[in-house]
Amino acid sequence: MYQIGDWIYYGNVGACQVTGIRKMKIPGMEQEHLYYTLQPFEDSCSISTPADTGKVFMRPLISKDEAEKLISAIPDIDAQAYHNPVLRQLSEHYEAVLNTHDCRKLVQMTMSIYLKKQEAIRSKRKLGAVDERFMKKAEDLLYGELAVALGIEKKQVPDYIAARLEDGKA
Repeated sequence: MYQIGDWIYYGNVGACQVTGIRKMKIPGMEQEHLYYTLQPFEDSCSISTPADTGKVFMRPLISKDEAEKLISAIPDIDAQAYHNPVLRQLSEHYEAVLNTHDCRKLVQMTMSIYLKKQEAIRSKRKLGAVDERFMKKAEDLLYGELAVALGIEKKQVPDYIAARLEDGKA
């Protein structure tokens, strides 16, 4: 069970802080259930979710040490552009990666889509809308978690990663 103040990864929302824990009785249900109130990172809304749900994925955020190790591993992550002319299948492929809720896989996905973008630029084309949408979603999830773990703002994460890789500290 999480405590007030804990940072968790919630579903496809990403980094959220537990801001409240309360018992609620839902109409039509006999028992009270424990609910978390979550505050998404850099968002003003709040989310109320059952603490005992198995329907929405929840896990603790990675630690600062784990974030640093992930960044250090970036040069060794094998990324290959995924091509599929069937947009539904392309979307399903990216959704499957997002649904792993794994930071390393999110890095791999963003790197893969970046490779596709570079290929498109070389061919004087634009990256497809599906690729753009999923790259933005993966970056949002990844950068939010890394920002909390590293204690920096989300917008600083790309520069932080670039500086670490450039300095050879990765």
